[in-house]
Amino acid sequence: MKSIPGYIALSLLFLTVSCKQEEPEKPKVIYTESSKAPAPQVKQDTAQIKIADLPIQMEGTKYLIHPIGDYRIYEGRSKTAANSASDERVSYSVSNYNLFEITGFLQNLKFQHVDSTAIHALTKTPVLIQSATYLNTLALKSKLQLMVYALADMDTNKDGKLDSSDIKTLYISDISGARFTKLSGDFQELIDWNVVESKNRLYFRTIEDTNKNGEFDKDDVVKYHFVDLMAKEWKPENYDPVN
Repeated sequence: MKSIPGYIALSLLFLTVSCKQEEPEKPKVIYTESSKAPAPQVKQDTAQIKIADLPIQMEGTKYLIHPIGDYRIYEGRSKTAANSASDERVSYSVSNYNLFEITGFLQNLKFQHVDSTAIHALTKTPVLIQSATYLNTLALKSKLQLMVYALADMDTNKDGKLDSSDIKTLYISDISGARFTKLSGDFQELIDWNVVESKNRLYFRTIEDTNKNGEFDKDDVVKYHFVDLMAKEWKPENYDPVN
């Protein structure tokens, strides 16, 4: 067998390495020279077909929750000589449910009282809901039935769509979807959150792109907040456990 010349082998190695290189991760925020702030809204993609999963009822509540998402078609790679068209697989599922949490990439949630035929949307503005969590232990203790959401509500990287590359924010609502309220500040990336039932508080952390480089890193500021869940209005308060 003839050996491959050295320069060809090196070229093939270079091409292989180049092909394996991953595309750089999209920045969370893109600023313009004039405004230094990203566009806050994105238009709904009317070309997508919306479908709903079967409703979910959180234990102990009187509301059905209908997850709304995009009808998805996945193109396969297998082809046959008789049929050159790619195989297509269809997914009718838009969400997952486990332990009082709905996850996915959802366009909306719709709420329906068990004694009513009326269905109400959580929001009328474009969002991408990644998780919706029912505060079950808080409900058992205080009878307060609340939902907490992690979602994207702004096209912060200006690519014309809402996806996981945009800033994730924190929202809250009643179990009916009413009083849908944003808790984290604009352009602050949600890090995590938890509930302390003994104090009826929701604590959460965010990070702000203070140096305006479009990324969230060690040079930016982590901010700490809590919300009194028993209050008539949910207003985040800042605190500093570090200093």
